[in-house]
Amino acid sequence: MNYTIRKMDKKDISGVQQVAKTSWHHTYAGIIPFDIQENFLNMAYNDERLQRRLELSHMFVAVSEGKIVGFANYSPLKEDATAELSAIYLYPEYQGFGIGTSLLHEGIKLLNGVKEIYINVERDNKSGRDFYHAKGFTIVSEFDDNFDGHILKTVRMVLKVSS
Repeated sequence: MNYTIRKMDKKDISGVQQVAKTSWHHTYAGIIPFDIQENFLNMAYNDERLQRRLELSHMFVAVSEGKIVGFANYSPLKEDATAELSAIYLYPEYQGFGIGTSLLHEGIKLLNGVKEIYINVERDNKSGRDFYHAKGFTIVSEFDDNFDGHILKTVRMVLKVSS
């Protein structure tokens, strides 16, 4: 499969919103009630919020045949050489082709000097946990997270990046 990874631009906002919505509904069906998913997506992925993320964090998109098929969002590098990976989302039909791995590697490359990348994953998100585990992330903790009145079982994972 042919695809490219590039920095996200303001013109990509609607494409990123579509990927987020589709991948969330696919991943969290039966885990998070649909109305809570919708509330979260409307809040976290509205135009204003995505514009703010573009300004304050690092966002990449994966493009195949002119269409945004995935994206990743990283925090800036902190003083202790750590960063947060807040999202890697792909359309379900584009999973398994190395795109998520490319989005991960692009973030590591951009965050020059990063020593650890952290991510929170819902415990029942088996495909997400399997992906991160396969990339070398290990579990550091588990906790309950009140997500708009719905309790999520969250797993915090870390990737130790060798320099």
